[in-house]
Amino acid sequence: EPAKAASNVAVEDQPVAGKVRELLASKTLRTFDRKNERAAAEKFYSARDYAPVFTKAGQLTDAGKGVIARLKDAAADGLDAADYPVPDFAAASTPDALADAELKLAASMLDYARQAQSGRMHWSQVSADILYPEHPIDPAEVFANVTSAKDASAALDSYNPPQKLYKELKKKLAELRGQGDGPVITIADGPALRYVPARKKQAAVEMDDPRVPDLRGKLGITENADSTKYDAQVAKAVEKFQSSVDLKATGVLDERTVKALNNPKRDRQIDTVLVNMERWRWLPRQLGAANVGNAYVILNIPDYTLKVMQNGAQVWTTRVVTGKPGQHATPLLTETMKYITVNPTWNVPPSIIYNEYLPALQQDPTVLQRMGLKLERNRDGSIHVSQPPGEANALGRIRFNFPNKFLVYQHDTPDKYLFAKDERAFSHGCMRVQNPDQYASVLLNITEPNQHYTPERIRSMYGSSEVDLKFPTPIPVNITYQTAFVDDAGKLQIRRDIYGRDATMLSLLKNSRGKDLETVVAHAQPSYARPPSSSLPAGVNVAGDNSGFGSSGPNFFERLFGGFGQPEPQPARRGQAQQQRRVITR
Repeated sequence: EPAKAASNVAVEDQPVAGKVRELLASKTLRTFDRKNERAAAEKFYSARDYAPVFTKAGQLTDAGKGVIARLKDAAADGLDAADYPVPDFAAASTPDALADAELKLAASMLDYARQAQSGRMHWSQVSADILYPEHPIDPAEVFANVTSAKDASAALDSYNPPQKLYKELKKKLAELRGQGDGPVITIADGPALRYVPARKKQAAVEMDDPRVPDLRGKLGITENADSTKYDAQVAKAVEKFQSSVDLKATGVLDERTVKALNNPKRDRQIDTVLVNMERWRWLPRQLGAANVGNAYVILNIPDYTLKVMQNGAQVWTTRVVTGKPGQHATPLLTETMKYITVNPTWNVPPSIIYNEYLPALQQDPTVLQRMGLKLERNRDGSIHVSQPPGEANALGRIRFNFPNKFLVYQHDTPDKYLFAKDERAFSHGCMRVQNPDQYASVLLNITEPNQHYTPERIRSMYGSSEVDLKFPTPIPVNITYQTAFVDDAGKLQIRRDIYGRDATMLSLLKNSRGKDLETVVAHAQPSYARPPSSSLPAGVNVAGDNSGFGSSGPNFFERLFGGFGQPEPQPARRGQAQQQRRVITR
């Protein structure tokens, strides 16, 4: 028999409520893919005695209309409306059909909220060197928030990223899809067109073709817009276009050039914008530290720039050098910068020791000594290489510490010439900062505004002893990969996909596995354990085992970042005083 309806369910909705109850009680219900979402649906509808929320007396409510409007407009936020099917309520004329449509719309609503907030794929599917804080939706909160809102569409839309840069990309996506761009001009197929310049006894050859006016319009040539002559001006514009799309710049309108013209950069830009909007979903909703004006650092790898933001505005920016493509790529992450080290010691990462320095020692046992590096063997048999503070130190004069599992950080560099290059992917994964003294003073003035740090004051600390400057409030650091972004002038900027992240994401989005890509098991993260013991080349002198870095001493992670707050144990040095570390806190 139908479930007995509670008195607070309208009489006309009682049959539908009974069917909703039956469906949610059924073990064969497959409407909700996730257990927590089905549990949230059961709790939500139970609390309202299973009365439908998206219809009333068989007609769509404002909540139902709002949710449907948002789902159908999913493409505006770079999502695929086909992933969030909308039931045909007009055709649902029975309690069974209305109850089924009710729960299917609820499931699509949860799918949209989840993917709008966290993305259609998990970042670990793209690469093992990406690590952002998880921020999954609470299905119960989605039910309560959307169904009780005055504007259900806006409430569901709120699960998309709130950042300004995301919203600017959303606007550009709409423009790229045809709003305000005028008609699309297509060049018809035909014979190859070429221009032959005049020679000594031969006049210039200008081919005549009815496609040329369209070609002029396509290439933005306004002079003689109706001319059918393939003249020098047109040939030069074709040559310029060919260069822009990596075709051989011949100036000849051949089949490949026509194809490239008819498959404009706009389509590629749309794909680029889509994957960048997707990456924004991985980032924390709150990028900065609230008690210091929502201040944060954001570094864009493909643009090779670092920005310090506060109160929604850019405070400072500088150029950076990032990791080489391949195994040295700079990871994507969000962590907090806790302190700065002036005059840092460079504790060489194991990957560099075992992959680069030990092979070099095989060729020349004196190479490390000539580079100013010190090599020691630890009690467990592994090797440690370090470089003391100084002007020639690989980290320069300042290291910016935000401890993370990838063991990367930001730092100064003695190789200043690299900042003059347009593309600056040269490091082993860490990020080199062009103006570290200014960067340090900006961060310190945000966290300690009464101390009035200046670049000159920072430089006055340069010396041979490490100095740690602790932040009273840690500053979030967001390492991003924005191959598409909108600049301050409102122009869409596209950067080269140096790590192939865009291509990987597009492949995943177009994969036939469907909308549940994020349920795939995350890739195994790389291990950063110290490599096994290795034999040293003959003739290489190593400090003794009484180095203070045995198995009971600090691990590599602690040594890399200096074991903040405690003096770093130092090996005994003949004829030298032990290096001291100063910690400055307020």
